[in-house]
Amino acid sequence: MNAPSPKIRPVIRQLDEATVNRIAAGEVVERPASAVKELVENALDAGARRIEIVIADGGKSLIRVTDDGHGMSAEDLPLALSRHATSKLDGADLLNIRSFGFRGEALPSLAAVSRLTIRSRAAEGEAASLAVTAGRMDAVRPAARDRGTAVEVRDLFFATPARLKFLRSDRAETQAVADAVRRLAIARPDVAFTLSETGADGDRLILRADAEAGEPGEALRHRLRVLLGAEFAANAVEVLAERDGLRLGGLAALPTYSRGAAVEQFVYVNGRPVRDRALTGALRAAYADVLPRDRHPAAVLFLTCDPERVDVNVHPAKSEVRFREPEAARALVVTGVRAALAGAGHRTSDTVGSAALAALQPGPAPARIYQMDRPGPRALSQAFRLQAPEGFGLAFAEPPQAAAPEPDAEPDAEPVPDPGAVSRPLGAARAQLHGNWIVAQTADGIVIVDQHAAHERLVYEKLKRQREAAGVAAQELLVPAIVEMDRLRAQALLDHADALAELGLVIEPFGGAVAVRATPAILGPVDAGALLRDIADELADLGSSGLLGARIDAVLSRMACHGSVRSGRRLRTEEMDALLREMEATPLSGQCNHGRPTHVELKLADLERLFGRS
Repeated sequence: MNAPSPKIRPVIRQLDEATVNRIAAGEVVERPASAVKELVENALDAGARRIEIVIADGGKSLIRVTDDGHGMSAEDLPLALSRHATSKLDGADLLNIRSFGFRGEALPSLAAVSRLTIRSRAAEGEAASLAVTAGRMDAVRPAARDRGTAVEVRDLFFATPARLKFLRSDRAETQAVADAVRRLAIARPDVAFTLSETGADGDRLILRADAEAGEPGEALRHRLRVLLGAEFAANAVEVLAERDGLRLGGLAALPTYSRGAAVEQFVYVNGRPVRDRALTGALRAAYADVLPRDRHPAAVLFLTCDPERVDVNVHPAKSEVRFREPEAARALVVTGVRAALAGAGHRTSDTVGSAALAALQPGPAPARIYQMDRPGPRALSQAFRLQAPEGFGLAFAEPPQAAAPEPDAEPDAEPVPDPGAVSRPLGAARAQLHGNWIVAQTADGIVIVDQHAAHERLVYEKLKRQREAAGVAAQELLVPAIVEMDRLRAQALLDHADALAELGLVIEPFGGAVAVRATPAILGPVDAGALLRDIADELADLGSSGLLGARIDAVLSRMACHGSVRSGRRLRTEEMDALLREMEATPLSGQCNHGRPTHVELKLADLERLFGRS
């Protein structure tokens, strides 16, 4: 790079308006999806009840957004295409923002890099149109249309051809547009949306969501059934929590309904779709011990608060926000979602049953996934001896003996089953197959339970309750570990010293460093310096840290795995029934500590279909 000569003083110049608008367009309009988002938000702010979006070539050659909002007069059109002109803000209070748009940048930015035409009519006036080409504005002309506004953007970025080189394929841009429209449509179930693509082969409908009526919660569930599919709506639980003026609502999917990527995570703050790392991190933390590491939760969450407690004027795209109390918002998401999942009890997603039916159909065998290796006879015998005979009211039977019973020995009387157990959610135990699978009969089907996975979750939840009641024991270090770090990170750790002490990690200031006096006893030998630095990094990144709690939970999970009833252990009928009743009373028992389902439910209709009787 050639630096300017130090002998030549650079001259300060005032950039012309066209250049300023193109620079601003680079911040506001990143790609066609950004343009669609801005135009749809304008339509929503205008009180529209029906919004139609048409694109061509992924939005590169055409974007048309038509609404039935309150419209604009002929006098308003030139002002609407001027920078920083808006009807949504008077400039008196930048913290009390209740609309999507407020900066007055979207339309002039689009007009600076495309061929834009806007046609609008207010209820009390005549329709008018205005065309702008690369920032050059034509005269306002009469037009014909009903009340509302239609904005047409052609040849996006033709005035800045370098930006065109950074756009992706038409298919990828179309997908991005659909995602932007979907996010806005989820927030407003009362508004009808249609998105279509036009081309040489005619029009193709991409997305359609009719306006939903009725109670807000039901309207949202119906909208999600259309946009995210019936499976999400059927396998999601309602989230409802409130604390200190912050309110959380929405739907969170059961852990057994998870995704391979974070494609079904939608977070809204005061109705505005946002992409906030702290909030998505809180959502992940809420599912911490019920999902495998390679799976992602699905949820639609709405966080509502006084507008003055959140700053939306952070970035021109308005997709980032800053909370006045970020830790309170994060804690509400974690506790609210966890409470909703715990309220689901033993429930598991119905997709588990569908997958089981699919696995029973002829076809290639799926990859076998082991929760744990099946031990040999000697290891199995030792494991039986290590398992406590008491716990959760279960008295586990001894392993079967190789010796044959005496010829004249009387067989043990089979206990009389509880006739009412069939009506229970998990039914009445009828058999144990291959030493691991409990088959139970329900009123309208059967339930197959993985006894090790189910008992593992029961033991894990019991250990967590004991930890919450008695706290985490701390192991004093003979010689305190002195951890050197910069003062800001050290102070952040010390600010959380009380919370860390509750988890067994005792720290105190030591000059400009931090001294570790004790570590959680349950973790055993631990590198105190590395642990403290990891927590400090998480505090700096998210403002809070769940790292230590997650490590302790991981140890409890391993203890539960080794302390639960093993595969191959024969259970009596009353023991199997006791396990089923304990599952029904224990939160999150629908999945094991590793996120896999503990049971599969098959309805009679499923079984009849499997055998071709439907």
